Amino acid sequence: MTQSLLRVEDLSKHYEVARQGLLEEKRCVRAVNGVSFDIREGETFGLVGESGCGKSTTGQMLVHLVQHTGGQIHFAGRDITNLSKHEMKALRKELQIVFQDPYSSLNPKKKIGWLLEEPLIIHQIGSKAERQKTISEVLEQVGLDQSHLQRYPHELSGGQRQRVGIASALVLNPKFIVIDEAVSALDVSVQSQILNLLKELQRVRGLTYLFISHDLNVVQYMSDRVGVMYLGKMVEIFDVEAGGEPLHPYTRALFSSIPQVGSRQKERIVLSGDVPNPISPPPGCAFHPRCPLAVEQCRHSTPVLRSQEAGHYVSCHLYEEEAVHEIRSHIGSAC
Repeated sequence: MTQSLLRVEDLSKHYEVARQGLLEEKRCVRAVNGVSFDIREGETFGLVGESGCGKSTTGQMLVHLVQHTGGQIHFAGRDITNLSKHEMKALRKELQIVFQDPYSSLNPKKKIGWLLEEPLIIHQIGSKAERQKTISEVLEQVGLDQSHLQRYPHELSGGQRQRVGIASALVLNPKFIVIDEAVSALDVSVQSQILNLLKELQRVRGLTYLFISHDLNVVQYMSDRVGVMYLGKMVEIFDVEAGGEPLHPYTRALFSSIPQVGSRQKERIVLSGDVPNPISPPPGCAFHPRCPLAVEQCRHSTPVLRSQEAGHYVSCHLYEEEAVHEIRSHIGSAC
């Protein structure tokens, strides 16, 4: 089995909420609440969930753009959880991120050539001629030409700006890239171009991705394995290539919304209610107020992520004492 390039253990991020009065107790938003997973070298690990579930915060903590509250992050066998600014600067060459909105992540006052060369200057990589050669090679890989170097971000289309965002992540030759909703703001035709570009770059450069998205079709297309988050917690991890069916009721509801062709269309599972308030989440399993299969234990005890099959992990009380095939039968008849 391929070794893990990145491993996360019990990672958390809590934001303190301002008190309304002097006597009010301190409260916090548990944006990410004890998440654990690993990403193998050369794979794409997809991260999905509803808006506000903690996907982007998780990705930003991995590259130290957001300071964690608790937990550990290991990269290439090294604990990088509490690195100093100087140590993290050296590691930035290995860890990069592509943002959702390429326009807001690019300095509008600088030309593309300056934006791509600046990371190389900061890390003191190569001479002027060597830096220009690196930039030219990266531009060609992302499907842009030399004329784009003299343009400003506002002179580019959305797809071209996203290609520049990808190029700025590649220019330092990283091993790991967080791709945070990088195609959600693009037209469908441009989305497919960018997705195929990311796959080709991964093949050529041996890259490892954390691919964050709310588009389940895109995640299935891009990912080797998928992690599903709900209200700051990881509720399921499964292998896409193995062809396994989702087991957690929340995951099943999410994936039932994917349009299918002809007779392959599954019955849609519609969840009732809204996502609970992250400031005061419900006791026990956070999903139990919306879960059609919730039992009494779900209301009082918090489930943990457990292995059900090879490479398949589920955080659900339904799977703690019963065989997987019996539970699948139960879920199928209930839905």
